Amino acid sequence: MRFLTLISVCLAAIAPGRAAALEGEAEGREIIERYLDASRAQQEALRGVQMEVNLEAKLPRLEKHGKLRALRRISKLGMITYKALGFSGDNLVKNEVIARYLAEESQNRDIAITPWNYKFKYKGRSISEDRAVYVFQLTPRRKAVGLFHGELWLDAETAMPVRESGRFVKSPSVFLKKIEFVREYVIQDGVAIPKHIVSTADVRMFGRAELTVDYSNFSRQEIAEDTLPDPSDR
Repeated sequence: MRFLTLISVCLAAIAPGRAAALEGEAEGREIIERYLDASRAQQEALRGVQMEVNLEAKLPRLEKHGKLRALRRISKLGMITYKALGFSGDNLVKNEVIARYLAEESQNRDIAITPWNYKFKYKGRSISEDRAVYVFQLTPRRKAVGLFHGELWLDAETAMPVRESGRFVKSPSVFLKKIEFVREYVIQDGVAIPKHIVSTADVRMFGRAELTVDYSNFSRQEIAEDTLPDPSDR
């Protein structure tokens, strides 16, 4: 009898925790559905727009750095292209860090943050810059270029992304490894607009590379057709 009583007490203690976990899972699934709807709306809203981009890269071990100002365009078909507006600094940084980043970003890969590419684990709510956010842990379902292991923060009001961070699970080049990043967005007219990126990587022969990207002057422009990008502008 005492044994049965002990089991009953243990089950009673576990049940509330299990119920809370199930409730959290249900809330997480509902948030993901909102996020997927918001992502589709965001993709449509960002077609045919342009923004100015300032990229600054450093190779600290070599004491080299460079800055590129460019125009980033997203065509009506979703293709990303860059037009260089001015560069200052060392050409090694330009060619081995900045150009590689722009070339990779212009690739058309299936790397969207969706349940087809990632497993989502709901971590709960938090506050970011006085804004309520939902926090998810992301685990890629396969090892592919562009996918990462990290976190996704969603705006509680719009379900739009405000922060993505982590480490890429596969390098796009044999020259790069251990690529980590933090990508931030700002909500503008109900749409998540790129704001700031900080990224680091180990570059073979050159050591650690640091890259920051800042976006500004977001505007809409009619683009007649997609053109092939010239990200390196060499």
